[in-house]
Amino acid sequence: MNNTGVRDVDVVVIGAGQAGLSSAYHLRRTGFEPERDFVVLDHAPRAGGAWQFRWQSLTYGKVHGMHALPGMELTGADPSRPSSEVIAEYFDTYERTFDLRVRRPVDVRAVREGEGGRLLVETSAGTWSTRALINATGTWDRPFWPRYPGQETFRGRQLHTAHYPGPEAFAGQRVVIVGGGASGTQHLLEIAPYAAATTWVTRRPPVFREGSFDQEAGRGAVALVEERVRQGLPPRSVVSVTGLPLNDAIRQGIADGVLDRLPMFDRVTPDGVEWDDGRRVDADVILWATGFRAALDHLAPLRLREPGGGIRVDGTRVVADPRIHLVGYGPSASTIGANRAGRAAVRDVRRLLAEEPLAA
Repeated sequence: MNNTGVRDVDVVVIGAGQAGLSSAYHLRRTGFEPERDFVVLDHAPRAGGAWQFRWQSLTYGKVHGMHALPGMELTGADPSRPSSEVIAEYFDTYERTFDLRVRRPVDVRAVREGEGGRLLVETSAGTWSTRALINATGTWDRPFWPRYPGQETFRGRQLHTAHYPGPEAFAGQRVVIVGGGASGTQHLLEIAPYAAATTWVTRRPPVFREGSFDQEAGRGAVALVEERVRQGLPPRSVVSVTGLPLNDAIRQGIADGVLDRLPMFDRVTPDGVEWDDGRRVDADVILWATGFRAALDHLAPLRLREPGGGIRVDGTRVVADPRIHLVGYGPSASTIGANRAGRAAVRDVRRLLAEEPLAA
């Protein structure tokens, strides 16, 4: 700590979800000492990243593509237990096993330019001065709510996936579910047996993917997302590129008429939703399964956003400021992508701190 009360470290990691823990693991593994050389700041009350906030009905057996953190497998998990419990326990064990010393709850309020080429990270627990920043804040804190005319007049209940309470809460109600991604379809299939009626609306017709999703297809999907962030455009989800897997539950939902999609409505009324062609649906609840946006407001003082609205990233490195890496952003938003991004970010950070030229 210097004489201004600001603590000096080489690297600050913001966020302790999959991407943040992967980054911390690789820092530790390559010789960085927690608290002395780097610090991990997490705003959540306990270990588990965004998983700890997921709805109880999302059991571990329903989780698609949960990839283990580097250095420690997740084994023997009961598929019937809530993923929020299974993965939170796994993350907690991981943090303790590798002595990552995550500080929480710590809210990062702003990252600003400091002196001598350093960055200042201002938080609810004081200020850190750092030579490099690995940002792993994910998207859970920024649920996206689209705006439609009349939304504020609706007399029923509106909620977002981020606050989904489980299907029992919709018993006997007429529910409009908005969104064609994995969450929207999962909510719809869960709610339909409880609700009086369900209506599914999406902006674009859903694309269901037949067959297995092999490594080549995965690489192709990630490349499309990566190209957007290279251009400084806001990232799209990998699912938006790959489509939805046509599994048994989806097939049954189509056969039962539950997954019968309508185009996006044009307005919200006090009693439901309406289309310009005169169609209307009465509703007690509108559930917005409309995704999330990257939680990057704390980086605003650095003016990193491009005219296209996103932050231009090459790999994980911010093109406008090579001291900053975004992990779990865009193409690395999947669990396996987050692991790889953590390793890549640490490799680049080591080069930066050693004042070696960064690879092109």
